[in-house]
Amino acid sequence: MTRIESLLSARLFLAPQAVGERLFFISNLSGRLSLYAMDRAGSVPEPLLPPYIALQNPDLVGGYSFYALPECGQVLVMLDRDGDENYLPMLVPSDGGFPEPAFGDALDAYRVDCTLVDSARGLLYMQAESRTEPLVRTFRGDVATGAVELLAESTWGLYPVAYGQGHARVALAEGYTAGDTVLYLWEGGERRVLLGTPLEARAPGEAPPLSGIGACHFTPGDAGLLCITALFDDAYGLGYVRLDTPGQARPVQVQGAVHAGAGELDRLEHLEGERYLVGYNIDGSSWLYEARFDEPALVMYLGRALVGPAESGAGPALHGGVLESVSYDTVGDRLALSFSTATSPSQLYTVDAAGVAQHTRERVLGLPTELLASGEDASFISHDGLRVSARLYLPAPSLGYQGPRPLVYYIHGGPQSQERPDFAWFSMPLIQLLTLRGFAVFVPNARGSTGYGLGYTKRVDHDWGGQDRLDHVHAMTEVLPRDPRLDASRAGVVGRSYGGYMTLTLAARHPELWRAAVDMFGPYDLISFSERIPPTWKPYFEASLGNPERDRDFLAERSPRSYIDQIACPLLVIQGKNDPRVIEQESRDVVERLRSAGRKVEYLMFENEGHDVLKYENRVTCYNAITDFFRQHLEP
Repeated sequence: MTRIESLLSARLFLAPQAVGERLFFISNLSGRLSLYAMDRAGSVPEPLLPPYIALQNPDLVGGYSFYALPECGQVLVMLDRDGDENYLPMLVPSDGGFPEPAFGDALDAYRVDCTLVDSARGLLYMQAESRTEPLVRTFRGDVATGAVELLAESTWGLYPVAYGQGHARVALAEGYTAGDTVLYLWEGGERRVLLGTPLEARAPGEAPPLSGIGACHFTPGDAGLLCITALFDDAYGLGYVRLDTPGQARPVQVQGAVHAGAGELDRLEHLEGERYLVGYNIDGSSWLYEARFDEPALVMYLGRALVGPAESGAGPALHGGVLESVSYDTVGDRLALSFSTATSPSQLYTVDAAGVAQHTRERVLGLPTELLASGEDASFISHDGLRVSARLYLPAPSLGYQGPRPLVYYIHGGPQSQERPDFAWFSMPLIQLLTLRGFAVFVPNARGSTGYGLGYTKRVDHDWGGQDRLDHVHAMTEVLPRDPRLDASRAGVVGRSYGGYMTLTLAARHPELWRAAVDMFGPYDLISFSERIPPTWKPYFEASLGNPERDRDFLAERSPRSYIDQIACPLLVIQGKNDPRVIEQESRDVVERLRSAGRKVEYLMFENEGHDVLKYENRVTCYNAITDFFRQHLEP
């Protein structure tokens, strides 16, 4: 029988940064995520942090997890404590050492994200969330002097998105809900609106166009800002704002794309001069182009596709998977990137004029690739005519399973997120283990997911447990039972975070559909969840989910708590003790309520994890617990 250790033998290689002839990156080589460096030409990776320190999943960090500062001889590392997400900027020598605070105790009262770095000058731009009040401050820090300068503050958070020449100007973005973003310019200690209408300046009921501002870059001479925006295309495109004509954005035409399919423009990286990288998420798979921006004509010309094409002119083809990260080394004119697929673990690559070079050869242990499930498109038309993207993972024919397969229904977190063919994320080893054990795994991106346009993403605002729930019910009652390869009468549901919320909701409100359910740190009571989150997160959730006082009846009606006594199937609840997003008590409430009613519920709580399961020994326990639970109750 396949062991989860076979899949987890493929270590993670994430967030690479090339600095001269060295590669810095995050990996779980030791069983926990940490920082490493190695020679680009090849060498044994060298640990840069003590073994007892664990880094967080880069996808949960609101900025850089680390940044090499060669001119300073140091590396910035954002550290928390076993997943509590109270990140602080720390420094270690470039060849490794013990972390020291970058700015003394000046930021100890904050949860800090570092969003911009000028490595040549040793300047950091940080968004710092107060741990005691709903206030977010924007700081600029000087690594050499240890000085910290306050630039701005806001209830919502003014996060730095770009800096101009000489750091005299800084672009700041203030976001209220998904896509509802206002762009500011900070200059000379003052800030002014560049694009959008601030929340406090809106008339009652006013709903300005959603800008969907993403990555921004000052153009040469600070004439304007080039940015990702949804103003001209629901699937996002490029826009340009001149600094001397604030209040209006002009569309940038993009020419030369060779991809096809549904998706979004999701990446804009400035290299130097007029050179950029432009990236797309197409049906969950990544595309990345070299590009040139003609500022006078407002045209972005796409050139060579580095990621996406099935064929590659030089080096390995980076196709059908997810670009986890990419960074640019100005001195070497070289890119460093991490890429994985549903069946190939994350690998490190560099790209330069000579082509693509692969620096790792991670693989699962003792399992031929043909035994893994690559997945197939299983998109469907939902109850109201809306197309819902989905993938179905089936056991490989060579495994020899006969007859319709029991079904595991997997729901991603967010909700404004997306499940993609990405071996680096928690879900893919689980999906592969389940298919190896004889299960079919259905993975929908229900309304509210990212990747299919801003309008699709916004469909879940103020509607958790509404139309999104009906997408899942429609799939389970009208779509999946028609597939002769599946046995939808033997179905289990599992989800993480918001996916855990939806798991509890579906198990409680539609108990006839499920034989087993696994909730991983999912909100149980939307009222207590809203009250327990950190104070700086409350304005966002009030705007996107509801106010725990004014909307109390609505939140109660949409809470699993209101229906929990209807759960008929066995339940497994998984939780990290240090989780700041869905605190441990939220999951404990579920367990205690069901146990007091005599229901069958198992509880797996990890003392040294947060809003994820990252440490090797915990991952082994977690994956085995989920798989064994479904094997017991779904009988593959």
